[in-house]
Amino acid sequence: MKGGIELDIEIKVDSNFKQPVVVIYTDKITDDINLLVDKLTNKNATILTGSFNEQIEVIKLEDLIRIYSANGKVYAITKDKEYVLKKRLYELEEALDPNKFIRISNSEIVNIHKIKKFDFSISGTIIIEMDHNNISYVSRRYVYKIKNLLGMGGKSNENGKESYN
Repeated sequence: MKGGIELDIEIKVDSNFKQPVVVIYTDKITDDINLLVDKLTNKNATILTGSFNEQIEVIKLEDLIRIYSANGKVYAITKDKEYVLKKRLYELEEALDPNKFIRISNSEIVNIHKIKKFDFSISGTIIIEMDHNNISYVSRRYVYKIKNLLGMGGKSNENGKESYN
């Protein structure tokens, strides 16, 4: 499901059913099918909490701009707050929806829906501009993964540099 799963969807309205029933026809059980079932059953619903002003707050995932680690701590950035998290970055990467959050370096995960612009002007590095003037850098190790996940092929501007808006 990370890259999407090809499937046909059919919805039937029947007053005999008081709650929805989902049936999946497939030739074999794959990771994509398991992920689809998890999403339908909401098994991987993640509740994220962080410390702000010495209080623990629930952080709405849709408000997250980026999560990063520095000086042995993990921080979550929203529009107007910076939280300290108890979870490690690898735990968050495993728990967050890979269609909404992407690892861009060993020390950072960003919300795909908060990305405004990609800049490929520095060779081997992608600069990401996100909501509320947040800027991050994709490490060389993650450039290929991010291009693939986002379906971005190489495209050059008049200077021979890659740039995406």
